[in-house]
Amino acid sequence: MMATPGRPKLFDFECLTGFFMAQPSMKQEPKLSLVRSPLLEEGRRLIACGIQTTHVDLGLIPRSYVTEVGATEDSHLSPWQRFAKHVEQLNLNAKDGELYKVLYVGRHGQGYHNVMEAKVGTPAWESHWALLDGDGEAVWADSALTDKGKREAADNGKIWRRLIEQERMPWPALYCSPLRRCLETARLSFENFAASQGKPFQPMVKEYLRERMGRHTCDRRSSRSWIQEHYPSFLIEPGFTEEDELFEADRRETDEEHILRARIAMDDIFENEPNHFVSITMHSLASRILMRVIGQESLRLAPGSTIAFLVKATRS
Repeated sequence: MMATPGRPKLFDFECLTGFFMAQPSMKQEPKLSLVRSPLLEEGRRLIACGIQTTHVDLGLIPRSYVTEVGATEDSHLSPWQRFAKHVEQLNLNAKDGELYKVLYVGRHGQGYHNVMEAKVGTPAWESHWALLDGDGEAVWADSALTDKGKREAADNGKIWRRLIEQERMPWPALYCSPLRRCLETARLSFENFAASQGKPFQPMVKEYLRERMGRHTCDRRSSRSWIQEHYPSFLIEPGFTEEDELFEADRRETDEEHILRARIAMDDIFENEPNHFVSITMHSLASRILMRVIGQESLRLAPGSTIAFLVKATRS
């Protein structure tokens, strides 16, 4: 079903704490308020349930970096500009085989499959409804975003625009799951203001960033040709097959298999992506698996939310 089990890992990953509010070591710090949006009250409810929503400045903690890099602090810079300089210095001063990247891990907005699971309950969803393409009213095979999901993605884009245009946060390399709900979310989040930044909107579609595979039709991807036709500005990684050759209708991917492919995806990004800042648009469970790979306690993301991590990779 999945990648070659014997493929050697390229890196060991460590998620560095003390930089973003959502990380476990920061639990006792004062909580940041949510970005104000039409979804504010729902965001408060989700936080009360232990689900992460997007924090102001993506949870970046205002702090000094002088002791770490041995340089004079630039007080005129924004917190994100100072942090970006710190990441640059970490990479310039890194030992052989070490590198640092900031990962922005985002979950897609609400999809039709999310609505149906909430309607019928998880047991009924897992045993029956998830195996169907739809119910005659809604289709959730390779689920599209609902209207609410589109608003969540657009709301996320407003946060990115403010951070990049006003706080001078570095423009990230864009990566995306091949499932439709993630393609839609990435486009709604980034496309409209990429041109104003002089940046091409060309997210890289990576097979191994997709959600847990098997059985659930919402996690069966569309063909390569369909993706190219409907999302022509997206780049598709080499080796991406025309049809979904990984999905199995009668078997769900195991934790071990999912962790393996998430690790391979991270190895590839850290090995080949020159940008120190990387945005990944993906899924609820897939994001928690990725967090396990980078050594971060798994955190549940609300639909349309983004969380940030500073990750150190050491070549194995």
